[in-house]
Amino acid sequence: MSLLVVGSLALDTIETPFGKAERTLGGSATFISVAASYFVQPVRLVGVVGGDFPKKELEYFEEREIDLEGLQIIEEGKTFHWHGKYDYDLNSRESLVTELNVFADFDPVVPESFKKSRYLCLGNINPELQKKVFQQMENPKLIVADTMNFWISGKKDALIDVLKHINVFIINDSEARELSEEANLFKAAKKIQSFGPKIVIIKKGEHGALLFYENELFSAPAYPLESIYDPTGAGDSFAGGFIGYIAKTDDISFENMKRAVIFGSTIASFCVEKFSLEGTRDLSHIQIKDRFNEFTRFSAFEPSEL
Repeated sequence: MSLLVVGSLALDTIETPFGKAERTLGGSATFISVAASYFVQPVRLVGVVGGDFPKKELEYFEEREIDLEGLQIIEEGKTFHWHGKYDYDLNSRESLVTELNVFADFDPVVPESFKKSRYLCLGNINPELQKKVFQQMENPKLIVADTMNFWISGKKDALIDVLKHINVFIINDSEARELSEEANLFKAAKKIQSFGPKIVIIKKGEHGALLFYENELFSAPAYPLESIYDPTGAGDSFAGGFIGYIAKTDDISFENMKRAVIFGSTIASFCVEKFSLEGTRDLSHIQIKDRFNEFTRFSAFEPSEL
């Protein structure tokens, strides 16, 4: 089934206590598209880069069957660049440099051949741009959107307007509390659902994720890892794995979304094991399936009577 991804593409410099990667692939659309491409192909991409974006990375996207018809390349401009430094626990980070460059004037244009995509995933870009994208679409079956605290604090009214029109909203726990003004995550989810989306996924990092599907609840664990090197892109990889599996199966039932959450967490677990995109760049379907099966085994138990 057809999937369209819209978001940022970046060249990141990342520092963690375990090393440093300079001008490496980043951006929400990058992580979402690559993760989704393990489940459904082609993945249609809308975004913008500068003339400095490596040609070999464009070739990599094409190898992964990521359709670049909607990618704007501004030859005289520079690609969005972010330089961040993580603390030892990898939960907090400092933004050292943020250069929007060509992304500052990003005006997403959905190619005619993309407008009938059945599934749409909106990365954590300006909610005004998210709205502009879905207004160009022709009745998608499911719209998934992500956000970040920058937009919650700076564009809250625009974000709430977007929420009226989407089906699935993905957000982390601190952002959910900020947006809903509720400390309890269950109350936060219900408040967010009242804004529009009937399906809300709250990511809790190393503590897993909560899927609120109308009046149903699924609590998913995180995959236990011995080594975590870089959390950049984990949330976007989760979103990509989630929507990629949904698009592959063309099934938006609660039971299938539970599986999609686990597949999303599976891809995210590979992402954090290496810097940037390197953890998810060249996965095999066997690796993904084996880890998914381990996820299931770690979480399963036989109920018994008291």
